[in-house]
Amino acid sequence: MTIIEKLRAAGCVFAEDEARLLGIEARTPAELDTMVQRRIDGEPLEVILGWAEFHGLHITVEPGVFVPRQRSELLVRHAVTLAGPGAIVLDLCCGTGALGAAIAAELGDIRLYAADIEPAAVRCARVNVAKAGGEVFEGDLYEPLPASLRGHVDLLVVNAPYVPTDAIAMMPPEARDHEPRIALDGGQDGVDVHRRVAAEAPQWLAPGGHLLIETGESQAANTAEAMAHNGLTPEVITDDELYATIVVGAGG
Repeated sequence: MTIIEKLRAAGCVFAEDEARLLGIEARTPAELDTMVQRRIDGEPLEVILGWAEFHGLHITVEPGVFVPRQRSELLVRHAVTLAGPGAIVLDLCCGTGALGAAIAAELGDIRLYAADIEPAAVRCARVNVAKAGGEVFEGDLYEPLPASLRGHVDLLVVNAPYVPTDAIAMMPPEARDHEPRIALDGGQDGVDVHRRVAAEAPQWLAPGGHLLIETGESQAANTAEAMAHNGLTPEVITDDELYATIVVGAGG
């Protein structure tokens, strides 16, 4: 049985592409066999490769981190329309730092900061964000950030967990079994972290700044409500092709 046939039998929809990428990354036939078996066992392809493709970038990924999704391209596209060169951008709940790195790649001359509570995610983000000249902090939401950022953030981008707790069991095994629960679990209605982010966002945003949060279609109304409750003007934006939803909150 060929590698493609093995991957297809394991349920890999894009078996040909995956076989090609694994063949490129493997340094020896033995390593290729190991990588193929890891994939058959359900490990995310990006973790096996050590990188994920996102917005034209190779984003460093290691085991135990949230893998960037292509649907997050919607947030990046809208973010780059809202801030120009020289903007201060904060990627909160940054995971691998993919959002911030992609925005920096588009805008060029920005000041980029990122933060996450997960040590493994912070390690990856420090690799990815460093390429854009950014700085990464480890801690819970705004807690580890320098006070000098308060009131000066032009663009606050967030891909916090938004899966309702009871729905995690229905997620694909790649996510459910290999990504940290803290990166998936958004609480009873999926919006717990969004409410915490929105509650403090006005203190950190510069005048005219924007908060952008990726959310689910079913969670969008509650995410928007959390922004409105804290003085931001929300707009829900969807992209059916990417199966993506974001809420953009405009500050005063």
